[in-house]
Amino acid sequence: MDRSGAAQPRVVVQKYGGSSVADVSRIREVAARVVQSVQAGDSVVVVVSAMGNTTNELLELARSVSPNPGRRELDLLVSVGERVSMTLLAMAIQDLGVPAVSFTGSQSGIITDERHVAARVLEVRPHRLRAALDSGAVAIVAGFQGVSRSGEVTTLGRGGSDTTAVVLAAALGAHHCEICSDVDGVWSADPRVVPGARRLDELPLDGAVALAQSGAKVLLAEAVERAREWGVELHAAATARPPGSGSRLPPGPAPAAPMAVTADAELVLVALEGADWRAALGALPGGALRSVFVESGVGKAILDMRNLAAPPPGAEPTATLTVVSRQVVSEPLLQLEALAALDAAGVEVFGVYAAGERWTARVAPDQAAVGQRALHAALVER
Repeated sequence: MDRSGAAQPRVVVQKYGGSSVADVSRIREVAARVVQSVQAGDSVVVVVSAMGNTTNELLELARSVSPNPGRRELDLLVSVGERVSMTLLAMAIQDLGVPAVSFTGSQSGIITDERHVAARVLEVRPHRLRAALDSGAVAIVAGFQGVSRSGEVTTLGRGGSDTTAVVLAAALGAHHCEICSDVDGVWSADPRVVPGARRLDELPLDGAVALAQSGAKVLLAEAVERAREWGVELHAAATARPPGSGSRLPPGPAPAAPMAVTADAELVLVALEGADWRAALGALPGGALRSVFVESGVGKAILDMRNLAAPPPGAEPTATLTVVSRQVVSEPLLQLEALAALDAAGVEVFGVYAAGERWTARVAPDQAAVGQRALHAALVER
């Protein structure tokens, strides 16, 4: 309540990815969706990514000038993309009769460490955003970027706009943080691969973290982990649908029963040999190391190719199939059912790893799709 005793509107944070703001017509559609939330009585903070493929185009431009551009200059260059999106969206919202103010990451008070290209948020000082909301305006923030304590522009790495949205929601005490994309919520499996996949109306954050860490593309692992850490409720929704649709991801433990199966075929397997393997793994970029384990008596690691410029020497393409379920992890009979389903589908399993909410089988990349269908039918659809 304010000083007069009147109830304050709830704050919601909405994040729109590059495909949602890919061109002028889509920016106008996002503007109309934001205005729907304002008309419903919410105070809205919007986080935007760069338009379409802008970031990749800027990176290609940099490499056409220099084969090894400096990270500081790269950060300054690629941060331009989100600034274009935020200002155009502000103009579109203003044209609909609603006040809007755009802010860069630094103007929003997002303070990071000094690591260019892969910075981590240290704190948020959202004073200017609060002032904009108090004045009745929509606050629009350039995602993916912040500023170090020494005043250097930094970027947060792949998917950093999701992280921007979550940290702002935590700092502002938002009612929820809505991640908007082309996908209508979180599904029990990839609906393009598994005909029986269904949208999950609700998935507690512990389960969402397990799903994201296992390669589910609709969720960025770091952002969901931050949401769990700070108790931020997430909503995953399609930009084309109205606010309030999609999947709700509240704080809480993962359900015991099997809820979802995910496959990730963009991985490589490396053997851990030599005295310096710990240093080699420690030097990997953030998010590259997925797991370390022993298989056939040899230490091995699974690396995420999306976070590597090139596979390390001796790397072998591999894939994982993961069932999100505390029950499967703890009950041997369910694990036998999972293995039997994969065997019946002709999927060879090279290793099984279970911990927390995740039961994972390592398979060949070309068997990931059929394996996902088999596990979903055996454990989720039953």
